[in-house]
Amino acid sequence: METPESSSPTQQRLIGDLRLVIANAEELLKNTDHYTGVVYQSARAKLAVALSAANEELARFEEEELNRMMEATHAASALHCDRTGEERILRAFRYH
Repeated sequence: METPESSSPTQQRLIGDLRLVIANAEELLKNTDHYTGVVYQSARAKLAVALSAANEELARFEEEELNRMMEATHAASALHCDRTGEERILRAFRYH
């Protein structure tokens, strides 16, 4: 099973790369809307579908990352018997 620590750099890199691809694709769609040829419109339609799928995948990745972070926080709180957010914050500063 992957731990949050071992999957985080890879996950973060993948999320960053996906955000960049999405931003570039959105820019391409925006800058090519004046092309009216059938080939251009077909390519733009395919790109729009792929962009939609990429946005959904990005949302899924971000949700999984958030869930892993919340689980890790909960596990650390249980391990250290933190009952409040203040106790978690004080513990974080105590060790770093």
